[in-house]
Amino acid sequence: MNKKSGQKEILMRVLTCIRPHAVLVLLSLAMAVLSVILTLYLPVLTGQVVDDVIGPGEVDFSAIFAIMRKMAVAILVTALAQWLMNILNNRIVYRVSSEVREQAFRKIEILPLQYLDTHSSGEMVSRVIADVDQFSDGLLMGFTQLFTGVVTILGTLFFMLSVNVRITLVVVLLTPVSLLVANFIAKRTYSMFRKQSETRGEQTALIDEMIGNQKVVQAYGQEANVQEQFNEVNKRLSNYSLRAIFFSSLTNPCTRFVNSLVYTGVGLTGALSVVGGLMTVGQLSAFLSYANQYTKPFNEISGVVTELQNALACAGRIFELIDAEAEVPDETAQEMLPMDPGVVTLEHVSFSYTKKTPLIENFNLSVRPGQRVAIVGPTGCGKTTMINLLMRFYDVDGGSIAIEGRDIRRLKRKDLRGAYGMVLQDTWLRAGTIRENISMGRPDATEEEIIQAAKDSHAHSFIRRLPQGYDTVIGENGGNLSQGQKQLLCIARVMLTLPPMLILDEATSSIDTRTEIRIQQAFQKMMQGRTSFIVAHRLSTIQNADVILVMRDGSVIEQGTHRELLAKEGFYAELYNSQFVMPE
Repeated sequence: MNKKSGQKEILMRVLTCIRPHAVLVLLSLAMAVLSVILTLYLPVLTGQVVDDVIGPGEVDFSAIFAIMRKMAVAILVTALAQWLMNILNNRIVYRVSSEVREQAFRKIEILPLQYLDTHSSGEMVSRVIADVDQFSDGLLMGFTQLFTGVVTILGTLFFMLSVNVRITLVVVLLTPVSLLVANFIAKRTYSMFRKQSETRGEQTALIDEMIGNQKVVQAYGQEANVQEQFNEVNKRLSNYSLRAIFFSSLTNPCTRFVNSLVYTGVGLTGALSVVGGLMTVGQLSAFLSYANQYTKPFNEISGVVTELQNALACAGRIFELIDAEAEVPDETAQEMLPMDPGVVTLEHVSFSYTKKTPLIENFNLSVRPGQRVAIVGPTGCGKTTMINLLMRFYDVDGGSIAIEGRDIRRLKRKDLRGAYGMVLQDTWLRAGTIRENISMGRPDATEEEIIQAAKDSHAHSFIRRLPQGYDTVIGENGGNLSQGQKQLLCIARVMLTLPPMLILDEATSSIDTRTEIRIQQAFQKMMQGRTSFIVAHRLSTIQNADVILVMRDGSVIEQGTHRELLAKEGFYAELYNSQFVMPE
């Protein structure tokens, strides 16, 4: 797609977004027409006043006062029309930008995990926040000035033709100069504003990443490197911004030069016409006013074109996000999960994050109801990937995963994920109270149930010490809570819902050994009768598992109980001994 056709498609998309507000657009256009007509009627009245001043002692004051009353009414109605037009334009623009932002956020909610893994959060935030703001600013200027500018040009031509055709032709012949200036500027600003918008997103992503990981940056003394990286992005943003501003700043002086040419042409031609008796002095004064009003919109429209180039560049980035391929919709789901699912079957499963690097190939597994399945192996062997496939955060490339004989691709994601309780190594807590975070999976839970879940997860003791207990408000991702405390809250969240199946991915990695022992006891109680998948690096936590799967390079190389695997003296025994046997 070339740049011109791309801009045209984006513009048509923007018009599609505006279409639901057609009534407001028509009302705004009507107010613009009314205000322009009355504004253009004022020079006619001014010219009449000039012509009524015949000479010393021959001024027709009664006629002048009558004309001035008309002028006062016209000015008041014009002001009211412009006020209403601005209200309508603001309403249109902010409704459209709100709807576009809502579409973008709704798309983020249904984007596949693969998209989120390959795009920085800061860059997406920049699209939803900064780019929509830039888009709405350009759109508002377009409505406010483009409407009135176009109507002013057409209305002025009509009034000028009604006064003198020959002088009007002088004005029209000089018009293409303004159009050429606007076209010259527009061609050179779009690409610069596009690059400016993209680089701004890159800068936002970098800032977001550095703020979220400032402890790591400082711990490894990377402040200078990060500053250098920021300076490089900031320099590029500055260069693109300067180029965009340079070309857009040409608008005002260039169009003013064209305005001066038009005004000069009208003045000279009009003066000769007055001398030749073809028009009155009052008509000339009205014509000069029209010439000034006729060229002014070209100045404004040129500025609007510049802003619209920026708005279209930002709109293009927003629409790229909105048009990103979403997850396979749940409308294809044709089967329902039974009340207490427990049988999980993986047959000939193959998966890779990138086609060039196979990860899991021909993986087979059958889990009986209530079985505790532990998955162990070195980093990168596919343990967490297996969890992503079970939860359908990613879909398998080949083979199938079934629950109670039903392929999970034929189930609704909400039903599938509702059947699992998941505690991950990476905790996530929302901004809100402790109570709201624990009851996220069961908003209707009673106070007693929430407290019992906190006690079972051993979070109750530290919650009681917080300033407002369960009503304590925590910030995004836990605020000042320690990593261990955040993990306890996530465990309490699962213990409150008690789903039929569990996934524990390094669920106690940030908890002290004493508390871990007690939580493991709570887990053992919770896992009774529930199909459970446990991912662990500390092999001491999975010795009681019914089945231990030892993974390596995406394949299960050993399978059995803890005792059976130690007796084989294979890879599992090697992993176990590396943790519990001191080297000589």
